[in-house]
Amino acid sequence: MLEIANDLLDQIHTHLEAAHPEEGAGFLLGRADAARRVVTAILALPNAGVDSARHNRYLLTPKDMLRAEDEAERLGLDMIGVFHSHPDCPNLPSEFDRDWAMPWFSYIITRVDAGHAVSSRSWRLSDDRAKFDEEELQIISLAS
Repeated sequence: MLEIANDLLDQIHTHLEAAHPEEGAGFLLGRADAARRVVTAILALPNAGVDSARHNRYLLTPKDMLRAEDEAERLGLDMIGVFHSHPDCPNLPSEFDRDWAMPWFSYIITRVDAGHAVSSRSWRLSDDRAKFDEEELQIISLAS
């Protein structure tokens, strides 16, 4: 299970809507154990992919990963996953997503239709890298 506060999911949606019609992306920071993962911060980043591919591909560079590791360490957290969008198409992992994914990360994929976030789902790559399994995404409402 992946838990995320509604305000963090709103921040993800805002970043991904702004990236539309291209894919947007970033890192999920938080804590993880065998049963539960909790997102407590995000690091939204620009899509570093080439112009012609950004409509259906995202690229986070090694420099981006280092920046996320530094930010997680600064906050006393761990890197626990990646979020990205699928503009105007289902939020199911693609073969490209599988080829670049790591089994120990959670992957939130948000469907963004016509510039508006429609739905988010979380996925985990199997240890043998053969397939993604959907992970329960629990959205926590924070009382004001």
